[in-house]
Amino acid sequence: MSVNKRGELVPMNFSQIQKLVPEMRQLTMQVSVLSLPEPIDSSNVTPAEWLLLAGILQQHYAHYDGFVVLHGTDTMAYSAAALSYLLENLGKPVIFTGAQVPVGRIRTDARRNLVTALEIAAARHPRAGTVRVPEVCVFFNDVLIRGCRAKKVESQRYSAFKSENYPPLAHAGIELEFDDSLVRLLPGGPLRVHPQLEDRVVVLKLFPGITERTVRCILGADDLRGCVLETYGSGNAPTSPWFLECLREATERGVFILNVSQCEEGRVIQGRYETSAHLTDLGVIGGEDITTEAAITKLMYVLGLGRDAHTTRQLLLSDLRGEISLGQATSTRIRF
Repeated sequence: MSVNKRGELVPMNFSQIQKLVPEMRQLTMQVSVLSLPEPIDSSNVTPAEWLLLAGILQQHYAHYDGFVVLHGTDTMAYSAAALSYLLENLGKPVIFTGAQVPVGRIRTDARRNLVTALEIAAARHPRAGTVRVPEVCVFFNDVLIRGCRAKKVESQRYSAFKSENYPPLAHAGIELEFDDSLVRLLPGGPLRVHPQLEDRVVVLKLFPGITERTVRCILGADDLRGCVLETYGSGNAPTSPWFLECLREATERGVFILNVSQCEEGRVIQGRYETSAHLTDLGVIGGEDITTEAAITKLMYVLGLGRDAHTTRQLLLSDLRGEISLGQATSTRIRF
């Protein structure tokens, strides 16, 4: 969240949150506020901040029923996806929210988003009494989205986030309406927080006219470990000999390439068209219906585990946190 300071939007001092959002005093729950020493704009977020946040959640995990993370909207989908992977066996809500309009303005959406996110974080099943949403999620403009399915789609309207390939977990109308059938089950083991992410990764977006020099500069980086390849339609890419050779050279060097569609809806189906059949032969991994945000953070997470090439590939093919809807051809699941 941000405030207006001398005509510019700057990160908010969260120690003032209860003053800026007086509605919090009406909540029938105990709320503690923890702020980083120096709040940053979300455009400056790096994997280091994700690891720091995961560590903070681990430190306080046993003392709270749920958590709300106030975050700028620009990179919120990346952060929510990253935390989804880092927090294995998560059994409590971690709800990301923020605002399109600074909290000090009259028509801000900050107060409603925050109050509802807090209510979701505290929600329990009316009969079982268990946690309602044991997941990392994004709540924004009355919709609760799985964190590794969220994508920012708007910069000027309140409906900033969508989940095109998976339904919302809840809607906030007059009442909170949860769809329990869509929520992941409570884990069978204790929380495990992973301490490492691999940042030697890149996103390569294809476009008509992309040159060999550009592709070679990106895929030929000496220390590159992984690449999200944004392809056309259902996973299609050029069949130019130079392009195929670039992919071959990269995969033979041990670079993991994850194929993601540029379309907001739909999925990658490698082999449906001739222009994608060659990708499987070259070792490119089909990303199913994953978002780019979830794909790049998944690469960071899986590569950070330091597993062998076969296990790494199987993990990238697998649905780890509900980030993909597995097709019949890629329904591999493994334990690690």
